[in-house]
Amino acid sequence: MRSRVQARCRPAPGQSPGRGSVLIIVLWIALGLVSIALYFGHAMVLGARATDNTTAGLEAEEAIEGAARYLGFMLTNQARTGTNFALAGMLPATNLYQYADAPVGEGRFWLIGRADTEYPTAAPTFGLIDEAAKLNLNTATREMLELLPGMTTELAAAILDWRDTDDDVTQGGAESETYGRLMPPYTAKNAKFETVEELRLVAGATPDLLDGEDLNRNGVLDPNENDGELSPPFDNRDGRLDPGLLEYLTVYSREPNKRVDGNTRTNLNGGNVNQIRTLLGNALGSTRANEIIARAGPIPGRTFTSTLEFSLRGRMTASEFAQVADSLSVTNGEYLEGLINVNTASAAVLACVPGIGADKAEQVVGYRRTHQSELTSLAWVAQVLDQTSAIRAAPYLTTRSFQFTADVAAVGHYGRGYRRTLFVFDASEGSPRIVYRRDLGRLGWALGAAVRQRLLLAQNQSIRR
Repeated sequence: MRSRVQARCRPAPGQSPGRGSVLIIVLWIALGLVSIALYFGHAMVLGARATDNTTAGLEAEEAIEGAARYLGFMLTNQARTGTNFALAGMLPATNLYQYADAPVGEGRFWLIGRADTEYPTAAPTFGLIDEAAKLNLNTATREMLELLPGMTTELAAAILDWRDTDDDVTQGGAESETYGRLMPPYTAKNAKFETVEELRLVAGATPDLLDGEDLNRNGVLDPNENDGELSPPFDNRDGRLDPGLLEYLTVYSREPNKRVDGNTRTNLNGGNVNQIRTLLGNALGSTRANEIIARAGPIPGRTFTSTLEFSLRGRMTASEFAQVADSLSVTNGEYLEGLINVNTASAAVLACVPGIGADKAEQVVGYRRTHQSELTSLAWVAQVLDQTSAIRAAPYLTTRSFQFTADVAAVGHYGRGYRRTLFVFDASEGSPRIVYRRDLGRLGWALGAAVRQRLLLAQNQSIRR
């Protein structure tokens, strides 16, 4: 029996002992080499993709920087003196600059804007945003603040306490005693707001109130912003966009108290009747000038709250007022702070203005949409409001803008490397300068589904080539 087993285990004639084991070892080595090759190949593919994405990101960043320089150049041309007076202090028309899918090298940029409507749009609107179309945190009264959508009386009071120079607590407000109980504690600023984001430090300014449902802050009701609690933000699923308080607020709105050509204005409250008569006479004739002054009342004995009040009391026509409005003022101050551009502000902001209110704000917006040729001065406001309401509203209004937000989103080649940066340009001192910059890339995609699909289609077509 033993001899038979030994015979079976003995290699066949011509067969080398251990040859099968060598084959197995060789196969394992080959498998290992293939695995290593696949691993390094996969790592190289991932590395190439990472490098490609990094390159695309750099292209997008350069596109954003290029957009900032381009917009600065465009605004400089608009603000220059000379023959371009008609454009000074105006929100640039979109036919004067590139605002969507603009190429910069291998990158492209878009300016995320806002539609002139209270209803959500299906796709983003592109263009510059007018800061004078918003309510200024540093000049708005408590009553005006309280009329903003979503504002609470406590937050409005706390805003006043934050920006004032004393430690006296406004009813319902908050001073350093309140903030000292927080972790970590801090004190009330008791000075003007420097940015809108500073509002997050104010008592009662919750993220829900400030940010609303517009999670990516693009002015569009995206699917995740209208699905209840299925995904952030937790919205009310009513088919309308609640953009939050940050949408309506600014700290930048101010305009130079000068004519668009840079010359000094005539102060209606300066007591120099002869100077006013001369100015009106040069534009309208001496007879008409004397009639207007006689109706407006003895200039030294009356204080006008606005140039529109002078026009209405003097019974000037809209055409007459448009000829002299830029040359008149009611103060000698160097700048006019916090005025709201009635030509661009939303109904929600105009509803906060005394004399307009929620009941007339939609009428004002509706009128300006259908009477674009009349928006050269505040005279058109008196066509919508009665004289008393127009005089009450005029001290808070303007038709000029000098600060603009450029919310720049960009991609690199193949639509990759998405980046987003917000700039605020200020042209109130002459040449436009960037006074604020903030990275908004963390908010996610803000260009809408149509742009994403178009970029993917272009990417697929390029790959097929």
